[in-house]
Amino acid sequence: MSVRTAVPIAMRLSWLVLFALMISEFFTDLPGPGWATTFLPATVVLTLVVATMAGQTRAAAPRGEPRPPVEVDPPVTGRWTALNSPADKVPSHGTHVYGQTYAIDIVAEPETGEGEPPARPAFGWVWPFFRRNRAFPAFGAPLLAVADATVVKASDGQRDHLSRNSLAGVAYLMLIEGTVRSILGVRRIIGNHVILDLGDGTYAVYAHARRGSLRVKAGDTVRAGQPIARCGNSGNTTEPHLHFQLMDGPDLDDARGVPFTWRGVGVPANGEAFTVEEYVEGQQNAPARPGDVSGAR
Repeated sequence: MSVRTAVPIAMRLSWLVLFALMISEFFTDLPGPGWATTFLPATVVLTLVVATMAGQTRAAAPRGEPRPPVEVDPPVTGRWTALNSPADKVPSHGTHVYGQTYAIDIVAEPETGEGEPPARPAFGWVWPFFRRNRAFPAFGAPLLAVADATVVKASDGQRDHLSRNSLAGVAYLMLIEGTVRSILGVRRIIGNHVILDLGDGTYAVYAHARRGSLRVKAGDTVRAGQPIARCGNSGNTTEPHLHFQLMDGPDLDDARGVPFTWRGVGVPANGEAFTVEEYVEGQQNAPARPGDVSGAR
């Protein structure tokens, strides 16, 4: 077991011990002062939690000169907008863990007619607390293989939960749900997902796929542009979207991030809209080719 794999396991165990100590305070009456029986051990464990989280980030950080970006096809077609992009900052999601150094989130945002409301619901500061997934155009959108590849992992079965795109929803996600998912492990964070082996030590991750939509299994070979799943809202998410990243190994606990660039699109910045043309009828398995890159923000 490598250090990068052992550290997140130690972090999860530390969280479990901390919660056990907190819960025991309500059900036990240990002898001695409270500071010695509960507060002091909890402080020690909390310090260990913080230390292991810092160690996890340090262990996952890139070493030496970064690899040149790997050019692949876009994983979607249609009009999308980038969020948490490595074009703006690295690590893009504020952490190197789980190979996320150069990860990107994208949400579908198709054009609407003049005077019509946006197709994608806006963030609800007060109301509604949540929305159903079908309100978001990304939900159910096809996800495409970015290159000829072999499927390393295809994990399904987690539910697509309601959106968390409100102030109350985000607070719940950050303070409660996100913490619980972190303790349960990376599978609960990325939800239903597919990992592709692109060759040359490069692996592609598609996270938050829709339950029941995976069209591939481990060991399958796929062609660039082939549909492999549909966009969903499983895992640690605020709304239906695709989290995409490249990394140097198939194990998310052990991998380091690899830079990417999408053929014809590049790496869209935060808030930048880009459009990838749809397939020509009868050529569903042809490589995805980018169309107009709008550059809108």
